[in-house]
Amino acid sequence: MTATILLTPAVEERTPSSLPSRLVLAPADTVPALIDGAWWPRSRDLAAELPGLIEVLDPLWGRITRVTVNPTFWPVVPRKVPVQGHVVHVGWFEAEQDPHKLLLLSYTVGRWDLLVIPPETPPATAARLMATATDPSRSLTATGLIHEAERFRTAAEAEAEAEADSDSFRAAIWDSEGGHDTRHPASRTPDGSVIRHVPAPAVGV
Repeated sequence: MTATILLTPAVEERTPSSLPSRLVLAPADTVPALIDGAWWPRSRDLAAELPGLIEVLDPLWGRITRVTVNPTFWPVVPRKVPVQGHVVHVGWFEAEQDPHKLLLLSYTVGRWDLLVIPPETPPATAARLMATATDPSRSLTATGLIHEAERFRTAAEAEAEAEADSDSFRAAIWDSEGGHDTRHPASRTPDGSVIRHVPAPAVGV
């Protein structure tokens, strides 16, 4: 089963903790090598973002009791975060944990690893990351997935820029040639006036 909860425009004005989590989980019958899903928080405020995420995961994975992060991209790491009916302990590992990964522990299931998509990520790139993170055939780390998505985005932007430059070049050539239709070229008379060759009317017209 894949659980996906995405943002809808109608809830944009709510506080982060009351918004639906932008989350995708790998199907239950597959076991991704390194990542169990992807989470796209709206900010780097763990105290505000974690409650909504854990409220979604508790019924699916069993009560989440502990979360760990790499503090590289989290300005403040609270020791505890209150969630409905219980408290989740938060810890951090700097060298031992991928900076783009969130690790969750529950009583009943064990450990789960989520890719953390940076909040400022463009929607198209975030969607791509969510798809690749839950693909059982992929074996990239969280940071590897982020770097791959960035390379894909850069290549797509370069291709779009090259296409735009090509269109501009063709337009410049068209303008330099007078913008005329090469199928019926214009001829110039000795006095400089232009005579365009117009197809003769069909017989009987």
